[in-house]
Amino acid sequence: MSKLVTIYGGSGFVGRYIARRMAQEGWRVRVAVRRPNEALHVRPYGVVGQVEPVLCNIRDDASVRAVMQGADAVVNCVGILHEVGKNRFDAVQADGPARVARIATDEGIAQMVQISAIGADAGSDSAYARTKAKGEEAVQAQFPKAVILRPSIVFGPEDGFFNRFAGMSRFGPVLPVVGANTRFQPVYVDDVARAAVKGILGQAEPGIYELGGPEVKSFRELMEIMLAEIRRKRLIVNVPFPVANIMAGALGALQVATLGLFSNSLLTRDQVRQLRRDNVVAEGARGLADLGIVPTPMETVLPGYLWAYRPGGQYKAIQESASRLRQG
Repeated sequence: MSKLVTIYGGSGFVGRYIARRMAQEGWRVRVAVRRPNEALHVRPYGVVGQVEPVLCNIRDDASVRAVMQGADAVVNCVGILHEVGKNRFDAVQADGPARVARIATDEGIAQMVQISAIGADAGSDSAYARTKAKGEEAVQAQFPKAVILRPSIVFGPEDGFFNRFAGMSRFGPVLPVVGANTRFQPVYVDDVARAAVKGILGQAEPGIYELGGPEVKSFRELMEIMLAEIRRKRLIVNVPFPVANIMAGALGALQVATLGLFSNSLLTRDQVRQLRRDNVVAEGARGLADLGIVPTPMETVLPGYLWAYRPGGQYKAIQESASRLRQG
């Protein structure tokens, strides 16, 4: 019988790419999510019955253990960018990985991969970064041979970065950004998935790997690349950190005042703290090269999905071509 991997958060942005690659490897894939009925898009990644979404809450021991039964490897992709309801940073990003690692050890699981993030730091003033670091620490204590992956900003067709700002650029001549000079090293989502597969198959040494693409760019430079790709001219305005803090505070207060009916996914004070720091691979850190993976450049991927934000959509390239012919 083919081997089985349980992927916690396997229907999310990074998780779905790992699920697809593991199905291609011939493994059975159990996608553990809170809402299986909203994860049916993972089923076509394999043959009938090969990839199945199952109910799981990473905050509950019994739930985590139930979906791990019979697995040969586990991957934890669960993470949040902002807190809503019971999904708090500590519960999801610190206690969650610790629970998965502890139960994986109890169950005799052979391999574990933890998806973390560049910037994970137990001493950070950002709760996101602190809890990512706590999760890593717990995983290494409970499952010492785990592979921990720390990607920078992850890009790809379903990303929440380029898609978000490309969408914002439709509504006016100004594109505001917080931390315009902060540097990032965007990494292609499928490169992260390939790294995870190496860990699942036991082809990676245990420990931490920082994953970044071939280019380091400032936030402003990334927005310039995006705007050029979608053929829009916008004034990129840097929002000073003190002003961003006030804006984030107001949005947070609105979430509290509406008892969570308004979920502040736009800008939080914790995100402002994160944006004060560069998000690039540390000097001397192990990375994609150590896994035998050549990073994918942005320019080979962005045109494949950002065309939807061009003024003429898929027809913009045809219009440009026709214009050049007329000029000729």
